[in-house]
Amino acid sequence: MTRADLTEKLLDLKREKSWSWQHICGEIGGMAPIMIVGGVLGQHKMTKPMAAACAKLFGLSKSEQALLNEVPMRGTATAMPPTDPLLYRFYELVLVNGPAWKALIEEEFGDGIMSAIDFDMAIERQADPKGDRVKIVMSGKFLPFKYYGATGNQLAYGVKEE
Repeated sequence: MTRADLTEKLLDLKREKSWSWQHICGEIGGMAPIMIVGGVLGQHKMTKPMAAACAKLFGLSKSEQALLNEVPMRGTATAMPPTDPLLYRFYELVLVNGPAWKALIEEEFGDGIMSAIDFDMAIERQADPKGDRVKIVMSGKFLPFKYYGATGNQLAYGVKEE
């Protein structure tokens, strides 16, 4: 069985049992809902205890449980550019706002990136009389660029220069 096959099996069972993501996340536990849902969708590795809880919930075999604990090939589930309208809006956000985000992050922190590994994210509903809003909060560790072979008084990392 491939990871994509297992994802389809899990989604079929979710539909069959009319489970919400909230229910699934509550039963599996161990991480933020985004990580658990990502694990079910094949984009994140589940820890062994999480894989065991998922296997119990979904009635999976030992080999399917082990597959949940393997490091996945991330990012392969979505074609680029994405065609789903919701996913495309995120793509559009990066295309349109990415250069400004980059400029502002570099001005504040220096030459580097925001980690998507050492990273937290939360999604919340924000009530609004004109229509509820989706609030997404992201926080990633700043990783300064390393200037290979820097010697003497040269900067070794892309920290903000005063």
